[in-house]
Amino acid sequence: MAKILVVDDEIGIRELLREILCDEGYDVVLAENAMSARAARQAARPDLVLLDIWMPDTDGVTVLKEWAASGLLTMPVIMMSGHGTIDTAVEAIRFGALDFLEKPIALQKLLAAVKRGLQRQPNKAQAHLTLAAFTRSTPLRDLRKRLEQINQKSRLLLLRVGPGSLAELCARSLQTAGTPWLDLGVLMQPIEVQALEAARGGQVFIEDLAQLNRSQQKNLSFVIDRLDKYDLHLLAATTRQAEALLQDGWDPLLVRRLFDVALVPPSLLELKDEVPELVSQLLQHLSESGEVPVCTLTTGALNALRNSPWGGGFVELKAAVKSLALGALEEEITADEVVRFVARASTAALALPLDLPLREARETFERLYFEHHLQLEDGNITRLADKTGLERTHLYRKLKQLGIQVGRRAEA
Repeated sequence: MAKILVVDDEIGIRELLREILCDEGYDVVLAENAMSARAARQAARPDLVLLDIWMPDTDGVTVLKEWAASGLLTMPVIMMSGHGTIDTAVEAIRFGALDFLEKPIALQKLLAAVKRGLQRQPNKAQAHLTLAAFTRSTPLRDLRKRLEQINQKSRLLLLRVGPGSLAELCARSLQTAGTPWLDLGVLMQPIEVQALEAARGGQVFIEDLAQLNRSQQKNLSFVIDRLDKYDLHLLAATTRQAEALLQDGWDPLLVRRLFDVALVPPSLLELKDEVPELVSQLLQHLSESGEVPVCTLTTGALNALRNSPWGGGFVELKAAVKSLALGALEEEITADEVVRFVARASTAALALPLDLPLREARETFERLYFEHHLQLEDGNITRLADKTGLERTHLYRKLKQLGIQVGRRAEA
């Protein structure tokens, strides 16, 4: 039996549609506004949605856009309105609505639209989450606006990041749906023109400039010279200052071009209050795409994730959520499971490579040491100085030498 979600703020219309659809043998779930529609979409997982456009809290087109952006538009959606215009209908169809029904809805037209919608193959959830999914987070909304604003004027953007980087999430948010993705950090061989032609119109990404070898640096320079020709946008992130890259032997012209347009995005260290929403969206997206079974997190589990340091940023958080979901024995993940997982993962992350020269091993340890305590102190430099026994000026110099970015809340 197909399940249909009816979203309308008028109780009379909701009840009428339920009666009609139940008589046709459908299982019907009702929602009176956008908030309850979001909850019903997650809990009921309907086969089709009838969505009113004009609602008191959030309009239906906005809800449709949210589902599309977060990979949740896996079912056909039919928009309804008694005050609709051609422009509204076109906008709804553009963002993924199957049809647009004008109130009062004729019975035969309603049933024909529902039948047509249920005959369609379900859409696959989009492969990657973007910032557009986080509509209730002011910092993430602002970050998305800044990224899009810069992207309109510049094909090249450098993110200056530290522990807790959101670099990949930012890059995925700039990637136009259906266009290629090219990660230069995993490309070890010299890049050829054919690869750029295949990536035409797409997004180029580098997770951390400091990890690129000489050959990859040449690839980066080659791509930057051809961004316009192949209609490419490039987003690179770096944990190092320009001076540090130059000391490592980077080409001065390439470094100057990379640092020409830069943005310092907030990190997960600064966005602890946003972690529960990030986690909820990640878990829902992973389950919708079939990567993990359907499960939920208790409030305690969400709080445990919120209070954990995520030095590896969005990539580490996503891996943790995926691992917890795959290993869960029940449909609900508890705080104890999160605490146990995070504690073991943190211990493993502190393991040091012992095959490095002494100077590099010492620098690796110092970077891990300061990043660890910076996370524990929520980015607060004053408390970090007290804990490590270093004078603040010396501490700033040491952090800069190690390529550790200090967050905006460092002085709080």
